Amino acid sequence: MDKNDTAENIYETLVHTLKKEGLTLSCAESLTGGLIAASVVDIPGASKVFRGGLVTYCDEAKNSLLKVPKETLEKHGAISEETAREMAAGAAAALKTDVAVSSTGNAGPDADEGKPVGLAFIGIFYKGNVQAFRLQLSGTRAEIRRQVAFRAAEFALEVLASKNPPA
Repeated sequence: MDKNDTAENIYETLVHTLKKEGLTLSCAESLTGGLIAASVVDIPGASKVFRGGLVTYCDEAKNSLLKVPKETLEKHGAISEETAREMAAGAAAALKTDVAVSSTGNAGPDADEGKPVGLAFIGIFYKGNVQAFRLQLSGTRAEIRRQVAFRAAEFALEVLASKNPPA
């Protein structure tokens, strides 16, 4: 099985799980720039669960569209656990979904906000709570973005499998 088969299977599993549970999905993307949404809609039947996504690449968009507080962005930066959490909650609220996934981080080629290339955070909103996951990845800019999108689907499935909202 090659990387594309694995990636397609994770999104297929996510869409199937959401359908089975009767849940809806949205996403808020910065680092991945729409890759999560594109990967989900590549799966037949995604329209039954996926409501939409917001690509909020700049801080102003995170604040105005996702309601990430300016204080969060100023204190912690866009590349932070706190921002990932706020982005996921903001997507769920804006698109009225049960589950929301967010991605923020630094795909390179240079450090940003004093944070290293490959540092990424994924937020998962479920049942009114949000959990954040920290990753330190390596690879090219494109590889890092693909890895984050893939891991976002994995983390969403883990949270859904737990049947409990994130702490």
